[in-house]
Amino acid sequence: MRPKLACSDFTFPLLPHNDVLDLIKTLRVKAVDIGLMHERSHLQPTTEFRNVAKSARALKRKLDERGLKASDIFLLPATDEFSMAINNPMRSRRRKARDWFEKSLEYAARVGARHVTSAPGIRFKEESLARSWGNSCRELAWRIERAKTHGIVFGVEPHLGSMIGRPGSARRFVKAVPGLTYTLDYSHFTRIGIADAKVEPLLAHTSHFHVRGSRKGALQSSFADNTVDFGRIVKVMDKIGYGGYMTLEYVRTEWEDCLRVDNLSETILFRDFLTAAGRKG
Repeated sequence: MRPKLACSDFTFPLLPHNDVLDLIKTLRVKAVDIGLMHERSHLQPTTEFRNVAKSARALKRKLDERGLKASDIFLLPATDEFSMAINNPMRSRRRKARDWFEKSLEYAARVGARHVTSAPGIRFKEESLARSWGNSCRELAWRIERAKTHGIVFGVEPHLGSMIGRPGSARRFVKAVPGLTYTLDYSHFTRIGIADAKVEPLLAHTSHFHVRGSRKGALQSSFADNTVDFGRIVKVMDKIGYGGYMTLEYVRTEWEDCLRVDNLSETILFRDFLTAAGRKG
């Protein structure tokens, strides 16, 4: 299997967005995950969604000029996990989250992205786990159907602090929501000491994949310190016929102390490793 590589535009937040796209082209990576993350990405949902057609047209022009494709639109509509969570107990917040998701689908379709990622929701302490879980399932089922109307695959990322912060809950979740797929990032599990073997069954439900170094106690680590067996992951993906992107997704943020590696160097090291692993496969 020769991995389809992409790189997230939010890997390099200190550069202007045009320079980020130039850099990704220079890295010989042909696709870009576009972040629409409130106060955390170059492109902000609040501004991009004012005129979706105009904003998407401007981004597509930039991508086309560089021979790049949009591999994913990653929507995170708030800096916290609860105010715009898809399963927020307040109906008005859920309606707003739906509206922004609809806009993200239109945006993705106009840009040419065939995949959209968002978050799966969280457990709200003021209500039962069953109610938080049920609200998430209903909202995700609605999103899956809406995505289909645009010809887009929708995936959520199991992550620390979410409704599906462990492989077991993620396996139960995907059974509860027919058609749901995952944007899978092993690092959220590696960080808390969960072995690769426990995460691997989720690959069967994965439509998009994030790559970065990680080890127990560190959500993000260097290539040298990484303990995730990406060579095996490529082999398993080949066996199950995975056809999605593998996105090089280092981030630069104070959250989880993700400021301690050189994003550019680590991105190059993983690019070369995955390319070589694909040749061996």
